[in-house]
Amino acid sequence: MMEFDLAPMCVAARAAAGQLAAMPTARKADGLRAAADMVRNRAAAILEANAQDMARAEQGGLTDALLDRLRLDTGRIDAMAQGIEAVAALADPVGQRIDRSERPNGLVLDRVRVPIGVIGIIFESRPNVTADAAALCVMAGNAAILRGGSEARASNAAIHLAFVTGLESAGLPRDAVQLVPTTDRAAVGAMLAAAGAIDLIVPRGGKSLVARVQADARVPVLAHLDGICHSYVDAAADPARARAIVVDAKLRRTGICGATETLLIDRALPDPYTIVAALLEAGCELRGDADAQAIDARIGVATAQDWDTEYLAPILSVAMVDGVGGAIAHIARHSSHHTDAIVTEDAATAERFLTDVDSAIVMWNASTQFADGGEFGLGAEIGIATGRLHARGPVALEGLTTYKWLVRGTGQVRG
Repeated sequence: MMEFDLAPMCVAARAAAGQLAAMPTARKADGLRAAADMVRNRAAAILEANAQDMARAEQGGLTDALLDRLRLDTGRIDAMAQGIEAVAALADPVGQRIDRSERPNGLVLDRVRVPIGVIGIIFESRPNVTADAAALCVMAGNAAILRGGSEARASNAAIHLAFVTGLESAGLPRDAVQLVPTTDRAAVGAMLAAAGAIDLIVPRGGKSLVARVQADARVPVLAHLDGICHSYVDAAADPARARAIVVDAKLRRTGICGATETLLIDRALPDPYTIVAALLEAGCELRGDADAQAIDARIGVATAQDWDTEYLAPILSVAMVDGVGGAIAHIARHSSHHTDAIVTEDAATAERFLTDVDSAIVMWNASTQFADGGEFGLGAEIGIATGRLHARGPVALEGLTTYKWLVRGTGQVRG
């Protein structure tokens, strides 16, 4: 395995972060708009690079889900540019006052948001992460060190070149966003060991990547491991609404972390067949418990492993449960604490579900596919966090800041 010297990149990133931290909102926004324009202007070069990646990926036997994440077209490139512009239009969290208090001795204490510093993003497959992560880091006053996967290396390089060229044209430091020039695994190890040089690591990719990062990092990590999301259809659900929500939650895009992987159905639901039939007719393979199999002979047998599997494919496990209590209990045993949803017209039942389900995102009468920073009005997201510290759910600008205390006195001493 090759030696990789990350230190020069970290030094340059720290210097750029210092400039960004003191930069007015308008200048950062101008830089991002220039970056978005450059991404559009260089769309042909980005598509050419993506075609190279797609050809290698298809020859290498990547799954359909990973190929979908990797693929770019003119629409996705324009959406990428729009995402950068959306971040530029967001309220700048840097300098925002979180709260203020005054102590009995007259000291005035403010908590204000400040950038985290240097953020390392390790990601696979999705080249749009290059633009999303870069835009969010810059707007929140952070420098970014990006390490993409080998399957997207040409696409990432083309997007990164366009982005930093745009930044530089607007007078922002080019080193604010750096792309690690190698896909060797040694680079990941170097980033994970860079305590003090990198302030936060955000992994975006498959389970093996995230597990390695969480196990080996000496730098704080913001991540989720699995997206085992549930949709529960309550007895009081509107049939047409439930059918539309469940089909969308599973099948709109099966390869994203917000896709529903387990359908829970209240035993008291009058006609579960219509939901099951809609899924089957749309091409979804269903694996169920004995009670679910009784609904339709086309439902296969679910093993114990199915309840803990993130399929990222048109496969769905189905279980019958005893009301909202049974759904909450099943989710507590098997959820990855990412996104879980209830479909019901009973407000009291919905509020119980929203309160008792311990996940980063809990929904009522909505598709789990809305688990996305853009859909939450955050412009874009750097990832979804399922832990309990710092940030939870879609992580965008606010999640890329920390805070400091500002203490103003009039001569107070403790002696």
